[in-house]
Amino acid sequence: MHIVDRRLNPQGKSFENRQRFLRRVKDAVERAVREASRDRAIGNLEQPGEIAIPAKGTREPVFHNTRGSRRDLILPGNREYVEGDLIDRPSSGEGGGGAGLGNGQSQEDAFRFMLSREEFLSIFLDDLELPDLVKRRLVGAESEGIRRAGHTKTGAPANLALGRTMEMSLARRIALGRPRGHTIERLEQELAAATEAQGAEVDRLQNELDAARARRVRIPYLDPVDLRFRRFERFPKPVAQAVMFCLMDVSGSMTEHMKDLAKRFFMLLHVFLTRRYERVELVFIRHTDKAQEVDEETFFRSTETGGTLVSSALTEMARIIKDRFDPTNWNIYAAQASDGDNFLTDNEPTLALLQDTILPLCQYFAYVEVAPPNADTSGSEGQESQSSLWLSYKKLQTEKTVFQMRRVARRDHIYPVFRRLFQRRRFSAGEASP
Repeated sequence: MHIVDRRLNPQGKSFENRQRFLRRVKDAVERAVREASRDRAIGNLEQPGEIAIPAKGTREPVFHNTRGSRRDLILPGNREYVEGDLIDRPSSGEGGGGAGLGNGQSQEDAFRFMLSREEFLSIFLDDLELPDLVKRRLVGAESEGIRRAGHTKTGAPANLALGRTMEMSLARRIALGRPRGHTIERLEQELAAATEAQGAEVDRLQNELDAARARRVRIPYLDPVDLRFRRFERFPKPVAQAVMFCLMDVSGSMTEHMKDLAKRFFMLLHVFLTRRYERVELVFIRHTDKAQEVDEETFFRSTETGGTLVSSALTEMARIIKDRFDPTNWNIYAAQASDGDNFLTDNEPTLALLQDTILPLCQYFAYVEVAPPNADTSGSEGQESQSSLWLSYKKLQTEKTVFQMRRVARRDHIYPVFRRLFQRRRFSAGEASP
């Protein structure tokens, strides 16, 4: 007998077991999505596709009866064993069902299913955000919101304001002098007590009672003029505007492997921003010893090459901010990818430009250094194997600064590094959220 608790709010420990199972399967799907994105071409990164997870983790835990570790049971059809015989454990690779490869090797079936583009991106971009997106202003009609704006005499039944309607009804009944129920009851009691008497008193009470009843009928408890409905109006809603500067080194020292890593990082960034935010502009800047703003097609597909002056890209970024993006109204972000090979005489001007001009204007600046496939990205290597630009930028990196830097050497490094750079920040109880 198998017992599966499928209640919405099961009692006891089974609820926690079920939640643990759901979290385990979700993690498996997320890992499968990240691994699938690693092998995709840059242009097909956000396309739907088939995802496979191990079938072993998809079964829901169940409770079943057991008699402990010792079982005295002989099944029908047995012709070899009698009660009390000991049965040897099968050697590895022998007996048992399920898929196998023989020679002690087992193969686990995979659970395969299709994810749509929306489902793929929802899992792929889960828990990512632009940090410190706080500057908001009125930017046009499409940013309208809806808010309460008093009451109106007409409207849909769903918007009926019952409390205000009853207030209007009470005010109208008081203003028109509608007799209350206890007034009529009092007149009826006085008339009943005066029935034995003769004369004008009985006639007076009867006339007052008839008049009160007639007035109560003419003035209803609830009239259509009392109805009030909640009214709503549209208003311009402040929204956050942001601009992301994508700075990519395309100099001669960047190998095809390094350029592929840089393009994959920026493609992830492009998908993330266009998927999550409506008002984020992208500015693409490529640089060798000269920097130039280019369109998206040129940024990802051009084969230009040359020397390296990193300061030229930062100078171009500062010029564009001054001309087109007012820091008081725009949330400014930047992501830079380079192999770190820069003219030694340019490192100090680059550091000064970044520290004194760029970072004071930015909400966040991420630097990604691409390295050869066999490079160590754990940070354990010595300074002699680190690039000159990395050593210069390292002076700016602290836990609470807007500047962060990471290294990548292989395709499977891209997504973990991207996630660490743009993962939603968690705040403690005593720390204010931006």
